[in-house]
Amino acid sequence: MIPHLNISRARLAFILGGLAMFGPFSIDTVFPAFLVMADDLGVGKVAMQQTISVYLIGYAAMSLFHGPISDAIGRKKVLLAGIVVFTLASVGAALAGDITTMLAYRALQGLSAGVGMIVGRAVVRDALQGDDAQRLMSHISMIFGVAPAIAPVIGGWILGFSDWHGIFWFLAAFGALLLVVTAWGLPETHPPEARVPLHARTMLRDYWSMLSNRRFRLLTLAGTANFGALFLYISSAPDFVMGLLGLGEQDFVWFFAPTIGGMMLGAFVSGRAAGRLPGKRLVEWGFLCCGVAAVYNIGYNALVSSPSLPWAVLPTAMGAFGIALVFPIVTLAILDMFPRQRGSASSMQAFVGLMSNAAIAGLLSPLVSHSGLLLAVVSAGFVVVAFGTWRWYVVHDRGLASDGA
Repeated sequence: MIPHLNISRARLAFILGGLAMFGPFSIDTVFPAFLVMADDLGVGKVAMQQTISVYLIGYAAMSLFHGPISDAIGRKKVLLAGIVVFTLASVGAALAGDITTMLAYRALQGLSAGVGMIVGRAVVRDALQGDDAQRLMSHISMIFGVAPAIAPVIGGWILGFSDWHGIFWFLAAFGALLLVVTAWGLPETHPPEARVPLHARTMLRDYWSMLSNRRFRLLTLAGTANFGALFLYISSAPDFVMGLLGLGEQDFVWFFAPTIGGMMLGAFVSGRAAGRLPGKRLVEWGFLCCGVAAVYNIGYNALVSSPSLPWAVLPTAMGAFGIALVFPIVTLAILDMFPRQRGSASSMQAFVGLMSNAAIAGLLSPLVSHSGLLLAVVSAGFVVVAFGTWRWYVVHDRGLASDGA
């Protein structure tokens, strides 16, 4: 129980985990329908890939405002407004009859979907401190990790008895359910006396202060590049699963289940290790796992002409395990740098990550997703950048204790 909020940690983790599912549900549930959507809308592979890119660009653009608005008026109001817009955008996408309309509603989904993850991170730090915050962040990551594993399965199952429109009706129903749960079960964690007035000049000043902070830049880049190694595979899932592995539109579970299983196991280990092992040690173990996975991935794809299960998905599972060890500690360290602007710090971190993901999905994935070896090499490049940035932070800043890492 969290006394000053009158809510149990389990219920808070459940609600915040559900809110964090917006993103992966919005992307991964649609993957099995890519081919039938392309045929129905009369477009090609590149145009369908843009349904991910415009979603991520909208997500990134609005991510700059979710946090500051929640710093000014409170977390719960912003969460509820975002859920309403997401639900309505999902209805619009379900009714879309051409690619232009679809792209417009996907962008609107992106504008609203980030509210759960971005404001949710600020809620964690509002509610708890220190090791307790790391445990809660890890529990949320475990719940969040279920979404990418079950989303494509749900999408394939819906296609079994309906068409692709049914997937967006499912997303609308998911949004409506979250609206009820959040309105009923989530207390306001950011009291009026702690709020910061919302002014454009103040917001720009805060963001400039963050971007000019070397520690913030290094940690943000480390987390962004580390997740980019996995997101390259997530955004390439249709080609990877149906093209390289030769599986069907209902077989995405063979990629997502072990990958997200690795992420959930990593989140569990991170939560159990909170207060027992230094955060720096956990981060280094996480990068070690990512590095081993990257080396194996390149070696395997260099030796085989046709990747196959289970060997082709082992590196993504191990990499996801490592990412889950790194993510909570890096994120909490970023939030602790700006205790009065946690929402804004979460927004800027999300913005950087999402712009990277949009570029990966819209530009990089179409170039490399046809080749298992190219995917492996580029993914390993992200790991190298992430670890190098982390080591730069450790060697030059030595701020691990004060950052909570």
